Formats: sequence, C-alpha cells, structure tokens
Amino acid sequence: MPLNLLNDTHKDIPRDQIFEKFLIDRPGRIIFVGHHLSTKTSVRCLVRKISLYGAELDVNPSLDVPKNFFLEILGIRDEIGCTIIRREEEKLSVGFNMLIDPAFLMHVIKLSFVTSH
Repeated sequence: MPLNLLNDTHKDIPRDQIFEKFLIDRPGRIIFVGHHLSTKTSVRCLVRKISLYGAELDVNPSLDVPKNFFLEILGIRDEIGCTIIRREEEKLSVGFNMLIDPAFLMHVIKLSFVTSH
C-alpha cells in the first residue's frame, strides 16, 4: 500500500486530492486555538478519510469552525495542526500544516482497522 503521490498527478489537481486517502471513520475532536494559543474549547467530529496531506471530517453543519485548529483522533495522543481547505455542509476538507509522517499514518490506519473488528 503506497503512501506516496498517486501516479496520475497533474499540476491542476488540488493538493488535497493528489495524495492517496484511507477510510478510517474514527471519532475525533476539533480543538479551537484561542487567545495565547489556549486550547480550552473543543467539539466532536468524525474523521472519515486521512492522507499524508490532510483529512475529510464530518461536523455539525451549524457549527462555526475556525480556519485553523488542532485535530485529535480518538486513540492517538498527538494533535495535528490543520487549516480548512473547503467546507460543504457537514463535510470539512482540511490540510495538515505539514505532511504527517508515513509511520504515523500507518499507525492511525492500523488502529482504525483493529478497532473496527
């Protein structure tokens, strides 16, 4: 299972669609970054898909999500810095502030697989 760029990449394809996405359907939390980088406020979400570059989340359509936030995936201790790419109703496409480590991505995928069975 390669984690690299998809073979058929073109310059006109958005970056969030170039990387291979993996279905994980894991609960997560969006952690708002407040004044002086405080992280007191958070809301639940569902992480549908993830790649080295970003993720697709499901959130309450009436929820006002800031452009930048941290994402925590249930069962993973790390928080990932994110920026909103686009939003369509409850579907939120985000880019990670930096590509995640392929080993970390494999850990998330394996955790999702183990807990789903």
